[in-house]
Amino acid sequence: MTKLQKAAVLMLLFGERAAAAVLKNLSPVEVQNLGAAMYAIGDVDQASLEDVVEEFLVGLSGETGLGHGAPVYIRSVMTEALGEDKAQSIISRINPSSAERPIEILDWMDARSIAELIIDEHPQIIALVIACLEYGLAAEVLTMLPEGVQPDIVRRIAELNTIQPEALRDLEQVMQRKFKASSTTRASQIGGVKAAARIMNFTKTATEQRILRDVRKDDKDLMMAIQENMFIFDNLVKSDDRSLQTLLRNVDNDQLVLALKGADEVLRDKLLGCMSTRAAANLRDEMEAMGPVRLTDVQEAQKGIVATARRLSDEGTIVLAGRGGEQMV
Repeated sequence: MTKLQKAAVLMLLFGERAAAAVLKNLSPVEVQNLGAAMYAIGDVDQASLEDVVEEFLVGLSGETGLGHGAPVYIRSVMTEALGEDKAQSIISRINPSSAERPIEILDWMDARSIAELIIDEHPQIIALVIACLEYGLAAEVLTMLPEGVQPDIVRRIAELNTIQPEALRDLEQVMQRKFKASSTTRASQIGGVKAAARIMNFTKTATEQRILRDVRKDDKDLMMAIQENMFIFDNLVKSDDRSLQTLLRNVDNDQLVLALKGADEVLRDKLLGCMSTRAAANLRDEMEAMGPVRLTDVQEAQKGIVATARRLSDEGTIVLAGRGGEQMV
């Protein structure tokens, strides 16, 4: 790619606010050229994307004018562009000492590839690897493992706590033949009940119920602790109107209609109250016209909305309140 094309890729990664801030500092001709390049950018493969971001970071870290604030600035820009997990993965390759989580490179792999890498490992190793992943990706990997081992993996994740550097080094030695990992010299917080609960939030309802049922057989208290930390659809009633309005703008209308078919009246009124009168009336008409629907379809629609809510919460776009969500004061 040309330098202009690379700049266009970065602008598309930065997000609207950051990109707008950059454009304000360019001349009209530069804005026109960069804008045209952004429109012309097609699909960019992952390897090229990583090369562009890494080249940008290397160049940025070499700018003497940034002084001691460079690492903070780099982290801020990359987090805004890629999210916390992927930003850390890129940064750790340029400055390994900044890595806060082991095996960050896995966040760039697809779920099936990760599952194939770890499927033959000891359950404790599998639990450690999955606990290191972003929650949505972790849920995908979990569901691709044999059903018989899934409850054991969730239980092991829930029982994880602070992992010492020695344990992480052992993990990396076990996995080094399968993927390139970044080392860390600091203790890392991996797993725990909340991590297990968040992973379960992203699994399908049938899978969630089966795993929790099996975990309950071995440890009822652990199952209840995981369940208590899970954010479910009914918890949305405790969130503020502004957050719910933002959530509704990010949810597919058909998915919302289906989800509300199985919602209790209080939550239904709460969500409809966050919409315009006309939009709420249209939604009620669609719900009535839909007729009877399968409970499993309603549950999956609600699960999808919860996943969207979790994603927006993790991005800092909304605040969730209730079980497994933010504490409101």
